[in-house]
Amino acid sequence: MRPIRALRAVRRIEISQQKTIAASRHIRRLHVTTKNGTDGVFKELTEMRVRTPWVEALRKKEEEGIDPTKTSSIPATPSDRYLTPKRMADSYHRVVIPLAQDPWLLDNYLNASGHIRLGTIFMDLDALSGVIAYKHTGESVTTVTAAVDRITINHPLRELCDLELSGQVTFATGRSSMEISIQVAKAPSGGASVQKEDVLMTCAFTMVSLDPNTKKPVAISPVKIETEEEKRLFDLGEKNYNTKKARAKTGLRKQTPNDEESDLIHAMWLRQLDYHDPNNPLRKPPNTHYMSTTTLSSSQIMQPQYRNRHNFMIFGGYLLKTTFELAFCAAAAFSHSRPTFLSLDPSTFDNPVPVGSVLYLKATVAYTEPAAAAKDEGGPDNPSTRVQIRIDSKVRDIEHGSTKPTGQFNYTFLVERDISVMPQTYEEFMIWVDARRRAERVRGSIDGGSGEERTSIGGKKGGGKDDGRGVRVME
Repeated sequence: MRPIRALRAVRRIEISQQKTIAASRHIRRLHVTTKNGTDGVFKELTEMRVRTPWVEALRKKEEEGIDPTKTSSIPATPSDRYLTPKRMADSYHRVVIPLAQDPWLLDNYLNASGHIRLGTIFMDLDALSGVIAYKHTGESVTTVTAAVDRITINHPLRELCDLELSGQVTFATGRSSMEISIQVAKAPSGGASVQKEDVLMTCAFTMVSLDPNTKKPVAISPVKIETEEEKRLFDLGEKNYNTKKARAKTGLRKQTPNDEESDLIHAMWLRQLDYHDPNNPLRKPPNTHYMSTTTLSSSQIMQPQYRNRHNFMIFGGYLLKTTFELAFCAAAAFSHSRPTFLSLDPSTFDNPVPVGSVLYLKATVAYTEPAAAAKDEGGPDNPSTRVQIRIDSKVRDIEHGSTKPTGQFNYTFLVERDISVMPQTYEEFMIWVDARRRAERVRGSIDGGSGEERTSIGGKKGGGKDDGRGVRVME
């Protein structure tokens, strides 16, 4: 009987093993699932940005009893340190994103329609600007994004390909700020150089260096100019710097609207009176919408996966992605069509966004103009409109005890519709005037050529103006 019992026991073990093997064939083995090695930013850039696991950063904060987000009266950066001028080329950095070679990497960069998700590219651009900034300043200071001067589509992407992101510091005089110029281009093969028609996008970031403890601006090394091309880039950066300083003195917080703007405001106000006058047959056209009806809002808690290299603040690229995608939705809701991105116009980062805080965003259609007025193609048979979306952002702590503005972001889209926005209140008229000024400045910089040349990299001038009508795989 014992041998029979033993045989039965062995048989039961064999049956159990067979069932286990069969069941395992239907179990998804997570450890062999393709790893998503990015938080929306290309892995190589993420590794340069985030160097400490979040749990370790929290543990260090608790052990030391110091809150890195708070200011201290004791500076960490010596005020008398010697700042040696540095070559532009020393800060140059280049990254190739192999989208055409890696379908799983491409998966992180595609949107629902199969186009390149521009918000993800914007995250990469800001991450790259941080890498470039620290190559120039070193690790002894904290460097943050202060402004994005402009992101422009030069030539739309017609096919999926590997992308080359490259840039360098092009303006720094020894103060706390620097201008970083970056371009996105089709990655050349076989060591060839990037051609003008392969430059997809150009942009310029203004970065500011702060003392890690006091959070006050500190001086950084100036750039050393060695070539005529570097002098051209430096002069353009200096011109941009002086223009921004002059513009700050003539903003609507400092000066009232000029005579032309006042006349336009008065004319719109009179027109609205006519719309509501029962004795006047004039009525608001169906393609004109009041500004108050165009707003979209969002709120979200800030998670540590999108922190910057100092661990307790959100990095600027995530704010660019989030604001861009809200602006895209606002333009689509306003026009009832699929908008085409044209540019990120001068935008500012006013205050940092702490990890764990709540970010509030509000999108408003701030200004519209016919595409023909902006010198895009258009006509009665193919009406189109440039739509400028303004994103106002603010941050609150989780207890909602304090509120700070964090920045203003301005995006311009092209929509295939004849449509316009009309302000009603004084605040809305000021938003409209501010956006109109911005549109005129951008148009003037493009017509004058400076918008095409300011952010060229590697000695080649950018070129071409995209009207948004080409077949593209970027959105």
